[in-house]
Amino acid sequence: MTISYNWLCDYLPEAIDPEKLSKILTSIGLEVESLERYESIRGGLAGLVVGEVLECGQHPNADKLKVTKVNVGAGEPLQIVCGASNVAAGQKVIVATVGTTIYPVNGDPLTMRVAKIRGVESHGMICAEDEIGLGADHAGIIVMPENAVPGSAAADYFKPYADWIYEIGLTPNRMDAMSHYGVARDVCAYLTHHSKETKVKSPLTGPFSADNNSKPVKVTVQNKIDCERYAGVSIAGVTVGESPKWLKDRLVSIGLRSINNIVDITNFILHETGQPLHAFDADMIAGNEIIVKNLPEGTLFVSLDEKERKLSSEDLMICNGKEEGMCIAGVFGGLKSGVTAATKNIFLESAWFHPVSIRKTSVRHELRTDAATRFEKGVDISNTVNVLKRAALLIREIAGGEIASEVVDVYPDPKPKTEVTLKNHYLKKLSGKNYHSDAVKKILTSLGFDIVREGIDEIRVGVPYSKPDISIPADIVEEILRIDGLDNIEIPATITISPSVENLRVKEALRDKIAGYLVGQGFVEILTNSITNSRYFDEAVLETTVKMINNLSEELNVLRPSMVETGLEAISYNLNRRNNNLQFFEFGKTYTSKAVGAYQEDEHLCLYITGSNHEDGWREKSKPQDFYKLKGLTTAVCELCGLNNLRFESAGEQGTVLDVYHEKTWLGKLRAVDAGKLQQFDIRQPVYILDISFASLENAVSSNRITYREVNRFPVMQRDLAMVVNRSTTYESIEQTVKKVKLPKLKDMRLFDVFESEKLGAGKKSMAISFLFSDDEKTLTDKEVDGMIARLVQGFETDLAAEIRK
Repeated sequence: MTISYNWLCDYLPEAIDPEKLSKILTSIGLEVESLERYESIRGGLAGLVVGEVLECGQHPNADKLKVTKVNVGAGEPLQIVCGASNVAAGQKVIVATVGTTIYPVNGDPLTMRVAKIRGVESHGMICAEDEIGLGADHAGIIVMPENAVPGSAAADYFKPYADWIYEIGLTPNRMDAMSHYGVARDVCAYLTHHSKETKVKSPLTGPFSADNNSKPVKVTVQNKIDCERYAGVSIAGVTVGESPKWLKDRLVSIGLRSINNIVDITNFILHETGQPLHAFDADMIAGNEIIVKNLPEGTLFVSLDEKERKLSSEDLMICNGKEEGMCIAGVFGGLKSGVTAATKNIFLESAWFHPVSIRKTSVRHELRTDAATRFEKGVDISNTVNVLKRAALLIREIAGGEIASEVVDVYPDPKPKTEVTLKNHYLKKLSGKNYHSDAVKKILTSLGFDIVREGIDEIRVGVPYSKPDISIPADIVEEILRIDGLDNIEIPATITISPSVENLRVKEALRDKIAGYLVGQGFVEILTNSITNSRYFDEAVLETTVKMINNLSEELNVLRPSMVETGLEAISYNLNRRNNNLQFFEFGKTYTSKAVGAYQEDEHLCLYITGSNHEDGWREKSKPQDFYKLKGLTTAVCELCGLNNLRFESAGEQGTVLDVYHEKTWLGKLRAVDAGKLQQFDIRQPVYILDISFASLENAVSSNRITYREVNRFPVMQRDLAMVVNRSTTYESIEQTVKKVKLPKLKDMRLFDVFESEKLGAGKKSMAISFLFSDDEKTLTDKEVDGMIARLVQGFETDLAAEIRK
């Protein structure tokens, strides 16, 4: 929620320092996330003055430059070199004197100093529009009116708007604070409680009367459930045009675009009071009748954005006398009945629409408008007519015309106020603080609550219509705590708690251990959105994908069935910003559906690597990340968790996909992302992904037995063996052969060299492996080790047709 300080002060009896006001807002639950200075013209034209050009002569060393003498209202006239073609003696101009900082439309701020231009000193600058942020024109200098006084501040003529803008982190239940007036009401309640009684200055005051009844409009509400109150008034003879400066400044400062005076007034009222309004071109209302109803399923409607939409039978519509849709109630207007530059007569609508109906319609048509956001949270039904009158008077004041009908107010079943009883002991129990009954009444009445009944130990209040979220005693306690100040909640000297004890926290310990290791290896943890785009997946995958019913965008419409795509989004984002060497890891979840209501959620650990292992340096050149790097990391992560003797089985062509097993337990999949998937994300370098089922990993760790053995006292003996094998032979097949030989004294083996050459023979390669032998009870002899090597050689020759290199 964006709040303007100047605008907010319109409703406060006295202005409060912006920083102090920021603390008050946060204290009452309207957390200020940022407070920033706003200037319609950057720098606010500070230091710029009006000058009078007394003399204007040719520069002695430059044909396109002039040397001027300028009176700036103080001291001797300034000599200023100027390159503008339109500068002339007798003109009133804008001057940036020495020491003044100017803020060009394009470019960095520039502070004036004495400069020599082609040998002639210049004491300042005569300014063009774009040089001081007034506009984009650079055709020549600004020429001021003749009555401009030399030495007077430029800001006095152009009156740049300056403000402080608050960004408030509004919680979803605080519909009452979705306006400047609502925020001001809370601030006044705080001041009343903490200092002196302070009344908010309401904009909804003043006499109202119609000028005539020349443009009456009949209103019929057929759907009284979704539209409990509907009010309207006609205004004839308006002139649609540009809004006055004060109105544009108010809207632009909070990030809104000025459109025309009629639309700007409805936007102004929305952000002033929280009540959405809609203006119709009255001449487009067939039969001079408004009918609030639902249209048949599939009815076509062209909205203001010129899109044709198919209506649902549940969409509430504002129709004309021919029962043709003119507006999707509370959400979006129609093209035919909207206000245009040619509009002369308008019908202004103010209504209360059911929050659930508006929410469903807004989501269904993907129209998340400011009006829909207010209606779906519940607006103040008691202010429907008051706000309408306020807007009508403002339109008459700004756009001219006359109020051409009495206010129509269709409110057949006035809504009773919600009443809530608060007991004193309950207030003490929830707040932890003893409040005097007078303080409680003072807080509640300042917020608009009615005191219905008072008892010895309780109070019954009527809830204001502006607070539709309040229905139970705990809500009243929250209001009292807010206005007293959330930072004033007392902290007791002692707290009694029952600590929870978790006997086994394998999952959390695993996550911490793995994350710490990967960060140490140069990985960065990412957290990607579990809602993703269905276009990433083919029809076979989408058959079991969980689809969003109320997705807010076309790009985010399914729960991810795979971790790959969201990880590639993060990689693509970084590659587009020249972060080419990436190592990411993520703990996340995927979702599948076997049938309606039968959903499955799986947790994953994913590693992503791409680019080079490090940047090039003078000592060492970088190496590209590859499949084997990730395979080694897979082994390291699993061994870190106590899982040794992993098994990798090919699950794709040319070994680009490997299934990872620990004993008989499938842990996950290691893959090189295929070219088609990379192209989908516009990635032009290889990406390798490890996707581990975290549940499988957790189960394997939980069932794994860790045993301790004393460090061997006897020496380890090493033998290296090089063999020529077929080029298709994998290291895994060598490991399988070693296991078949069954050598208990063989403690470890590792591949340290692979060599390929036509000299070895067609389709051949050489693999060199180190074998480590050890006995727990004695020192091995060369003869024993040679015997074990001989058995290995025999196994390699038999199973792999290997040729041992001498």
